[in-house]
Amino acid sequence: MQETDVLVIGGGPAGYVAAIRAGQLGRTVTLVDRGDIGGTCLNHGCIPSKALIDAADDVHSIRNAEDRGIEADVAVDFDQLTQWKDRVVRKLTKGVEKLCKANGVTLQQGTARLVDDHRAEISNDGDIETVAFDHAIVATGSRPIELPGFSFDDEPILNAKAALDLEEVPDELVVVGGGYIGMELSTMFAKLGTDVTIVEMLDAPLPRYSDDLTRPVRKKADKLGMSFQFGRVAADWEQTGDGRIRITTEPAADDAGEDALERLTADKALIAVGRSPVSDTAGLDARGVEREDKGFVETDDLGRTNVDHVFATGDVAGEPMLAHEGSAAGVVAAETIAGAAPAPPRTVPSVVFTDPEIGTVGLTESEASEQGHEPTTGKFPFRASGRALTAGERDGFVKLVADAESGTLLGGEVVGPEASELIAEIGLAVEQELTLSDVATTVHAHPTLSEAIMEAADCALGHPIHTFDR
Repeated sequence: MQETDVLVIGGGPAGYVAAIRAGQLGRTVTLVDRGDIGGTCLNHGCIPSKALIDAADDVHSIRNAEDRGIEADVAVDFDQLTQWKDRVVRKLTKGVEKLCKANGVTLQQGTARLVDDHRAEISNDGDIETVAFDHAIVATGSRPIELPGFSFDDEPILNAKAALDLEEVPDELVVVGGGYIGMELSTMFAKLGTDVTIVEMLDAPLPRYSDDLTRPVRKKADKLGMSFQFGRVAADWEQTGDGRIRITTEPAADDAGEDALERLTADKALIAVGRSPVSDTAGLDARGVEREDKGFVETDDLGRTNVDHVFATGDVAGEPMLAHEGSAAGVVAAETIAGAAPAPPRTVPSVVFTDPEIGTVGLTESEASEQGHEPTTGKFPFRASGRALTAGERDGFVKLVADAESGTLLGGEVVGPEASELIAEIGLAVEQELTLSDVATTVHAHPTLSEAIMEAADCALGHPIHTFDR
């Protein structure tokens, strides 16, 4: 029987980061994963998708630069592009393996299941091994939700992983789900030349974000030729005689009749309607670890479950189901186990890699009001940013939310170029409880996109320099 201080079940961003941190703090650590180290994010999600998104952005930029006097006919070797994407993934997975080993983490392939309070069984190709542990961190992640009648075992029906592993760009693609995964991949394929139709049961894409943030994304989607069916759901599909598929959609309302059915023809259908926790593989129920109705493991702010020595972190522990949140929570769990007194982060940014990008952090204006603040806001449009204009990007804005009395930053929103990078400065300001004056008096290099954050602070303070807007 193996013995370890900390058993980590799952090697995604939450699990491997927790394992490394526990190793740094002097604990013996065994990390068990049934797939490749790095989990869904590194192998089948965040990293490969951003590699292809970036490449698609390059293609689109070159093909649409006539106004700058640049004309080019770009050919895309998709097979070579995916090979490059795979090399990026392999380089990062090998790097994570080296980091784990350098910090004393024992890596083990297989599926781990808790069998009693301090023992787990690891099964791998029929072999079963037992490991004894003092503490366990469950970081088993999540899986894509499968719609009834749309099995991922059927070749034309894709989840995000399969979409990123396609051997060629489809001519026509139906995407079911207008959330961040659906919108990111739809935009990528549209830029590579695919005719994309998005079926969304609600009345707008990216329903978790405000209309102000999604309007520029919808505007760009229209320019890319992306079509939308709002208020509809995918009901069924069938093969056509020419090797393609026909998807039947119907209104999301329950009283839809036969006359309301519509049919879409495509090469493939991508189902991106959300993800559910993988909480049924680690023996949690047998050990009395409590789960919510949807299967998410219930934890406190430190990641501890109702079983004192068992922790859960990452997607399996619930929203916001973001890789960076899982990593941060993994550090907190590891430090708690090691006897430290970690401080969970005050806020976690959220980013959508659409065109333009969206980034949010902290409280919105309405949330600030609900929490008892009298909010003040400042909004700076990218059409007034010299750097944005030189990059050919004029749509979008930076918006800051602060407490009117103290000036303390409470949150922020960015939609526009490099929003995924810009949101970090706002996140730092919120985490460290900086004020509007702190941000406004910090000199930002010119010309840069980050100046828009300083300018938004000036707008909130009532003395905008480079815009009439406040």
